[in-house]
Amino acid sequence: MSDPSLAYIEDLLVRLLNTPSPTGDTEAAIALLEAECQTLPVETRRNRKGALIIHVPGTDTSRQRLVTAHVDTLGGIVKEILPTGRLRLAKIGSYAWNTVEGEYCQVRTERGDLVSGTVILHNTSVHVNRDVATVERKDDNIEVVLDANVQSKQDTEALGIAVGDFVYWDPRVQVTPTGYIKSRHLDDKASVAVVFGALQSILQSGKPLPYALNILISNNEEIGYGGNSNIPPETVEYLAVDMGAIGDGLSTNEHCVSICAKDGSGPYHLGLRRHLVSLCRQHNIPHAVDIYPYYSSDASAAMLSGADVVHGLIGPGVANSHAYERTHRDALKATYDLLMAYLYSPLQG
Repeated sequence: MSDPSLAYIEDLLVRLLNTPSPTGDTEAAIALLEAECQTLPVETRRNRKGALIIHVPGTDTSRQRLVTAHVDTLGGIVKEILPTGRLRLAKIGSYAWNTVEGEYCQVRTERGDLVSGTVILHNTSVHVNRDVATVERKDDNIEVVLDANVQSKQDTEALGIAVGDFVYWDPRVQVTPTGYIKSRHLDDKASVAVVFGALQSILQSGKPLPYALNILISNNEEIGYGGNSNIPPETVEYLAVDMGAIGDGLSTNEHCVSICAKDGSGPYHLGLRRHLVSLCRQHNIPHAVDIYPYYSSDASAAMLSGADVVHGLIGPGVANSHAYERTHRDALKATYDLLMAYLYSPLQG
């Protein structure tokens, strides 16, 4: 990444990935981004849900754009303290238990302490359980064993742990010499970093945007309603920047920007989608158009809430979604290039 903005994107991404922010407990990540905004500088505020809203002036204020990316992630929450002192969890967000089995984690207590542990299957030793390989992983047999000498529920409670405490997965962030970025929660912190890279470039260039821009860093996307409010009435276009899914039957990869034609919520605006594809062709940006069958975005939430806007969805290609994810610097650059080209292009609405 030779462009200073792209180096900034990678640096911010690593810092964000190492800042826990499961849906419902996103204060630290939002505060980190607020501090970034102060260094740029740019006008910000929070909505009542705790999301961050950034306003960037433009030549035309009567017609505006809104770009969103979400900082909330998957995680867990303590559902029950077992008689053994281990924990049962409830999921935050949608994922399969096998994607976190064996993962290190931290439990944050009400008083702010962090207690480390590991997510395991009950009776996980092959030396005493012949069914380890075949047993279904489900809510009542996945447990957190704490890194503390606890033998009872009372021992665990003495650590300050209680029902409702949030549990953070270890992101295990790695940036390889070949340019791959491996971590949990690239969905959607990769996109947040890209949006901030574009924001930095716009502010440093001094080149005014053709239309005023509002950026919403949402904090409830993983549970379906992060971007369904705080949409200014002047908004004509609403673009969600979220991970591009990779899998069988799809053409997106870790080296391009993905443009979504349709997801589980239905088709995205045809005119805006064609405009985004045209910008990629015009600027030689690696891209793919795909349909995500089991997916929705903050733009979907906006439409379901009745927003009268043109809506679209783009994002870097991310492999292994809602597990231990991976992308590449190429995908970050392609998404950044498309976002920059889009923000200086004519409205489609």
